[in-house]
Amino acid sequence: MKIFNSFTNQLEDFVPVHPGKVNMYICGPTVYNYIHIGNARPVIFFDTVRRYFEHRDFEVTFASNFTDVDDKIITKAIELETTEQELAEKFITAFLNDVEKVGSMTDYIKPRVTDYMDKIIVYIQTLIDKGYAYKSEGDVYFRVGKIDDYGQLSNRNIDDLISGARIEVNDKKENPLDFTLWKKTDVGITFDAPFGRGRPGWHTECVAMIDNIFGEEIDIHGGGSGLLFPHHENEIAQAEALHGHHVAKYWMHNGLLNFGGGKMSKSDGNVILVKDLTIDPNVFRLFTLSTHYRSPINFTDDVLDNYQTEWDKIYRVYKQLYLKLDLADQLYGNAKIDPDLLLIYKDFLAAMDQDFNTPNAITALQDLVKKTNQLLRTKTDFEVLLSAKKLFDDFFDVFGLKTGLQPLSKDDKDLYHKWNEARTNKDFDTADELRNLLQEKGIL
Repeated sequence: MKIFNSFTNQLEDFVPVHPGKVNMYICGPTVYNYIHIGNARPVIFFDTVRRYFEHRDFEVTFASNFTDVDDKIITKAIELETTEQELAEKFITAFLNDVEKVGSMTDYIKPRVTDYMDKIIVYIQTLIDKGYAYKSEGDVYFRVGKIDDYGQLSNRNIDDLISGARIEVNDKKENPLDFTLWKKTDVGITFDAPFGRGRPGWHTECVAMIDNIFGEEIDIHGGGSGLLFPHHENEIAQAEALHGHHVAKYWMHNGLLNFGGGKMSKSDGNVILVKDLTIDPNVFRLFTLSTHYRSPINFTDDVLDNYQTEWDKIYRVYKQLYLKLDLADQLYGNAKIDPDLLLIYKDFLAAMDQDFNTPNAITALQDLVKKTNQLLRTKTDFEVLLSAKKLFDDFFDVFGLKTGLQPLSKDDKDLYHKWNEARTNKDFDTADELRNLLQEKGIL
C-alpha cells in the first residue's frame, strides 16, 4: 500500500508505527456554525480511508477533535446572547448529525479542547522549559527560528515567509513568524495557567491532544489542504521541539470542494450547508469519491444529476441480485469464487492501495455492476451470485454506501410468488394489483 505523504511530496510505502495498527487524527471543526459541503469532503474521505484500513484487517484508532474554545465562538455567543459552552454543544450535536447525514461513522474518539486544557497547559510549559517558547506580557510564543526544517510541509522557507507574508506588527514577538501558544485575555472563557490567565492558541491544541491520546507519533494526520500552513506546519514544529521528531509519519491533505467554479466562503454567502442537502447521501458520497482526494471538485446540479443516475443503476442491479438470492433463501449460503469477480476485486484493491484512488475503485464497482447484469441474465449458480453480492457488500462498506435492503418476510415472499404466478397464468388484473402492493412495499 502506498500513500502520498504531503511532507515529502511523494508516494511512500505505508509501514505503520505499530504492525497491524493504524492511528489516525483528523482536524475537526471549530464549533460556532453549521458545516458546509466543502467541510464534508474530509469527513467522507477520511471515513473511507478508515473503512478501507479496517477492510484490510488493520486495527484502527480514529480521532477527530472539536475546537470548543475560540474567538469565533466567543463572538458568536455574544451575538446570540448565549454562553460559549451552550453554543459549542449546539454545534457539536449539529456536526455529528451532519456526519451521519453524509453516511460517515461517528464511533471515533472526539476530544474537546476544554477537556484537555490541563494537558495543553503542561505541553506549553514544557516547550517553555526546553527553550522553544517564551513568555511575553502574558502571552506565550513559539520560537520558529529554532526549527531547522520549518516550512518543509508547505514547501516554504523562513526568509520568504518573513518577506512575503502579511504578518501583523507585534512588538511582543522576538520574530514575526513566532506563533501564539497562549493568549492573554479576559474576554470570554479563560483558564488559569502558570504563565497567566487566558486560552491556548489553535496550533497547540491539536498537537497536545494527539500527544495525550496516542503518544509521541501517529501514523496519519489528515485534513483539508487549507490546513497545510500554518496549522499543520506549526504542529510539526512543536512536536519536533518536544520529542525530536514529527507528530505523524504520514501527512494527508484533501483538495477543495468548489461551488460554481469558485471556493466556498461563508463571508461571500456562496455555501451550501450539509443540513440543507436534499440529495441521497449515497449520491453525495459517490460524487466526492469519484474525484481523487488530492484534486479539487466542482459542485454543480448537473454533476449531481449524473451521480444520481449512476447510483440508481448500481442500486437497481444490486436490488435484483439481492431479491433473487432472498427469494431462493440463498442470502447466507456458500459463495463460489468466479474468476471475473476475483479480477474485479483485485482491481479494487490495487486502486485503493495506490494512495486511496477512489475513482479507480469506483470503476471496479461499475465493472461489478456490468458483470452482475450478465450473471442475472444467465442461469448462474446461486453460489456465484452470492459471491457477487458479497463483493458488492464489501465495496459498499468501504465507500460507506447504504442500500437499506432487508430480507423479506415470509408474507412478502408469498406475495411475490403469487405475483409471479399471476403473470405466468396471464391473470393480468391480479398481477397488476399484486405488483402495486409490491411497489408500495419497496420490493419492486
